[in-house]
Amino acid sequence: MQQEPPTDRSGFRFTPLVVVELASNIKEETIAWLLSRIRDQQQNGGAELFAEQLGPSVEAQEKENPNVFLVWASWQRLLSGAEDVGLFKEYNDGSMRGFTRANKHNFKDFKGKVRHDLSDANLRTAPQHFMPLSYFQQEKYSERAVLLRRLLSKGLLVQIFPLHEKEELKRLSFSWYKKVKLSLQPLDDIRHYYGEGQALYFGFLEYFTFALVPMALIGVPYYLFDWEDYDKYVVFAVFNLIWCTVILELWKRFSASLAYRWGTLSRKKAFEEPRPGFHGVLGFNPVTGREEPVYPTAKRHLRIYLVSLPFVLLCLYLSLYVMMIYFQMEGWALSVHDEDPTFWTGILLFIPSIIYAVVIEIMNLIYRYAAEFLTEWENHRLESSYQNHLVLKVLVFNFFNCFASLFYIAFVMQDMVLLRQSLATLLITSQILNQFMEAFLPYWLQRRRNKKMIRKVQKKRTLEDKELPLVEQVRLEADMSTYLGTFDDYLELFLLFGYVSLFSCVYPLAAVLVVLNNITEVYSDAFKMCQVFKRPFSDPAANIGVWQLAFEAMSVIAVVTNCALIGMSPQVKAYFPESETQLILWTVAIEHGLLAFKFILTFLIPDIPKHIQIKLSRLEFESLEALKKKPKKKPQTLKREPSDGYCPV
Repeated sequence: MQQEPPTDRSGFRFTPLVVVELASNIKEETIAWLLSRIRDQQQNGGAELFAEQLGPSVEAQEKENPNVFLVWASWQRLLSGAEDVGLFKEYNDGSMRGFTRANKHNFKDFKGKVRHDLSDANLRTAPQHFMPLSYFQQEKYSERAVLLRRLLSKGLLVQIFPLHEKEELKRLSFSWYKKVKLSLQPLDDIRHYYGEGQALYFGFLEYFTFALVPMALIGVPYYLFDWEDYDKYVVFAVFNLIWCTVILELWKRFSASLAYRWGTLSRKKAFEEPRPGFHGVLGFNPVTGREEPVYPTAKRHLRIYLVSLPFVLLCLYLSLYVMMIYFQMEGWALSVHDEDPTFWTGILLFIPSIIYAVVIEIMNLIYRYAAEFLTEWENHRLESSYQNHLVLKVLVFNFFNCFASLFYIAFVMQDMVLLRQSLATLLITSQILNQFMEAFLPYWLQRRRNKKMIRKVQKKRTLEDKELPLVEQVRLEADMSTYLGTFDDYLELFLLFGYVSLFSCVYPLAAVLVVLNNITEVYSDAFKMCQVFKRPFSDPAANIGVWQLAFEAMSVIAVVTNCALIGMSPQVKAYFPESETQLILWTVAIEHGLLAFKFILTFLIPDIPKHIQIKLSRLEFESLEALKKKPKKKPQTLKREPSDGYCPV
């Protein structure tokens, strides 16, 4: 497609939104069928979108895949798509309401900003909106569900991704990471370009960094003046108890404010369709009233409890075995240093912890792939169920792998000097490795991958003095790395939160190191999103999901851990010189009291601010009143041709 996209009667330019790349060896009749499904009218079972094949690049090569297609939509199709996906926009009265074509002119700045938002965001919500699957209005589910799985499993669909908007990306890059500043991140711009899911992650990263500042400010003088006194950590542990509870409660209120401003807080949860990877025997679904794949729950449970659970336990045992090897190495290094203390033997004391930190990262990476394979093999019907089981597997192993040695040192060996040294080494080494893997390595690989393409089009750009042609932009972005979501980013923050909340009272500089790490993380993640990754499809999230529960569980463990550390301190033991049992009972009682206070605080602090609750209630009341006045329409039967469900793969 070499010519400029046309415009409609209202002057709306049909800008290409999404790239669909099919396998180079796919049959011509399959391509023709898929294009007809994309282009056909909705009443005929199509998606009613535009799709054209991408032309050859400047210096087309034989290995260049010709089956790359650009997909875009008309203005009317964008309007109906916005209504279908439940897009929320700002109403004239300042409230956030679901967009409908009937009252489109009642939204603020409809002809300007809303119009741009629709063309930019609504059909980027999910990739299936660009495939005919979601527009097949048929009673049977079989053909509709099998199509995407068939394309993916047979390798016919290579990738599907939305295009970057060059001018908007330049503006976002400049305000986000290209200038050093002390101001906040442009969360609204990030949300507009990448969606609410990505914006909430960067919002949480920013919030977590600011929440660490008080602990860092207290930790620096504490570190400087009490460095050699390892026992004076009671005050800092008490501060930890309050801090980890309050910041999570305040985050829920802050995220609710963001979600309301972005229109996702009041968005109704869509009915979940089965995952593309879900398979089973065709059966009747009593909820939807149609045929779809059915997989026995008992069979899935057998896979979980007889295969996945034993595998996780085996991995935990291996992690424990590696930890014991680490302690043997620590003992050997300590014995060498005690025999002949020199500068080099002092350096040797840190080597076992560094090696162990590297081994932990390698084990976490290997286990992650195994957990993804097992969770896929369990054959979960819904994407939410798949994500919950994957997160649980990964969190359990990562928590045990990263923190088991610290718990052993603190409560079995009761060596606070070794605990401080191990925590510092593990934290610093893991941050260096993460920065290398997440910032430098992707940047270097992408520069290598793009070097040939940039060199190839440089001559043409210089001669014609133009921006990168659309064909070259598509080819360039098709070779960019695929953004795999916020899973690894949240996991990293979860582990950092654990290092700070569990044992930072022993090593007060932990909060300072995490703040510095998070600042560099903002810039490296922003750079990757804008320069390294393809533009991801939007994720209309209202919160950080299951990760909120994960952080809250960590905060509960932090209460127990800090109470135990306080009970072990010499200052507290001095009050119970004769009875260790009485000390334990008092420690447990205080710990239970703090947990009760934590849950009471959770109950007393509402998750949603009062003024937002009022606005949501008013909106719900108005919606109910409108439904009462709305006349009922007779249901229409949708006709489709017999060939609509046939895919000639």
